[in-house]
Amino acid sequence: MPRRRLLYVLAVVAMLGQMAFAMVTTAMQQSPTIDEPVYVATAEVYRQQHSLRYNPEHPPLGKLIIAAGTAFAGAELDPAYPGNQTLLGRHLLYESGNNPFHLMLLARLPVILLTLVFGLVVLLFARDLAGPWGGLIALTLYSFSPDVIAHGSLATLDVPAAGMLLTAFWAAWRARTRPAVWVPVAGAALGAALATRMSVLPAVPLLVLLAGWSTWQARTDDLRRRLLIAAGATLGAGVIAVAVVWFVYLVVDPRLRWTTPPNLPDVRGLKRLAVDLLPFPQAYTDGMLVQFKFENRLFNGFLLGESYKGSPWYYMPVAILIKTPLGMLALWAGGLFTMLMVPRLRAALLYLVPVSVVLLLLTMMGARNYGTRYAIHLPLFLAVAAGAVALIRFPPSRIAAGLLALWVAVGSALTFPFYLPYSNEAFGGTAKTHLNLHDANVDWGQDLARLGQYLRTEHPGEPVWLVYKGAGVPSYYGIAARDPYSVPLGEIRGLLVVSDSRVALAGPRLKQMIATSQEIGHVGHSIRIYRR
Repeated sequence: MPRRRLLYVLAVVAMLGQMAFAMVTTAMQQSPTIDEPVYVATAEVYRQQHSLRYNPEHPPLGKLIIAAGTAFAGAELDPAYPGNQTLLGRHLLYESGNNPFHLMLLARLPVILLTLVFGLVVLLFARDLAGPWGGLIALTLYSFSPDVIAHGSLATLDVPAAGMLLTAFWAAWRARTRPAVWVPVAGAALGAALATRMSVLPAVPLLVLLAGWSTWQARTDDLRRRLLIAAGATLGAGVIAVAVVWFVYLVVDPRLRWTTPPNLPDVRGLKRLAVDLLPFPQAYTDGMLVQFKFENRLFNGFLLGESYKGSPWYYMPVAILIKTPLGMLALWAGGLFTMLMVPRLRAALLYLVPVSVVLLLLTMMGARNYGTRYAIHLPLFLAVAAGAVALIRFPPSRIAAGLLALWVAVGSALTFPFYLPYSNEAFGGTAKTHLNLHDANVDWGQDLARLGQYLRTEHPGEPVWLVYKGAGVPSYYGIAARDPYSVPLGEIRGLLVVSDSRVALAGPRLKQMIATSQEIGHVGHSIRIYRR
């Protein structure tokens, strides 16, 4: 192997290796986040009972991926358990004799592996567009992205869906040279994304049209034949995607047994038309109605120190500005500008920008202001675009690009292992994220195990009053705490421990508790410790 190629391979291995180390370490240290127990328990129901009855609002593939890990845990799950999916998750982790640390690590490992594979897709896509150095720049941004590391190390669905969608658009791009090979790959990857999260549905028309366009570009036949073959590619990609979704549901339950949940919303207009036209199993379309039910609710939010009800459109853009490394933002912009200026790359913008914008707009119109994880596709698609800066021939620009990439890498390394609450230097860094954002941006219940260790080592034997937001069970982690809402304010003495998400949305009584206490520490940048 030539020396230069060997160094290139070693650089790729090093970046993916550090990413793997960061994700596995994070996965081992964090307690279950709010969504994970539901997904893990549903994965076990799929595996053990072949039933679709839990968590219909999300299609099965992501949970089947999780089940590939939990299959090695030997977890016991009562098939007659009567509780809802939230209670089922708690029952599996804490009430059935299972080891939640072991079970959660095994559940997270398949997602970690998939996240690393998507790093190779980022590398190859950017390499196709901007050459080897462009691929390395893109991989650097991806592998050091705090958001990707944070959510790629959890047993959740956000990164798998985004990565599968990126794979679909990369395959559509490659179909410009070998459509017979890559159009089916694009359709299958699109189907996998659709079978993981419903939020990728708006990308379907973009992908199938691009599959047809790429096929058109690959042909040199007469006009009619090119049109027919391009139309066939468009239709074929869509049919393959639909087939993948059906296949995933059949894997869970070959008989597709399904009972429509009660109290589904009676949607009308375009939403009803969209649901009725979807060529998917009824479990999928009913799951969409569950999602519409969520979107009809009014949720609490927190942004830049202010709590509110509702979902202002600017929440997601501001949250992205807070949570994205500054060097990464600069390279995203530089890469997009370069692609616009280089004639041969302008067509590639169609495979990166429209889908990124459409999905971002969807999150801006959504009812839930719960984190940049809803826009996790951006660090993937825009990392590919950022690789285009490698084509700039002006030496100072190349040096600047290298320094920006190094800045991203150093900033990511310094936040280890607290990737979930990361924010960039312009907003005070990771230690200040809780002053600007809440929920999955900073405090998703991930630090309960760290809290137990902190209390045992720093404050043994002291009375603890806990206001926690999360899916974990404090007593399992050795936290003997009382509820401060159960007694008069004057009786609360000792340590007041409050999740940052509770602080952000504090009501009058909690505000009074905090105002009459002194902050003495924090755990994981997500839990505040006060003394009263």
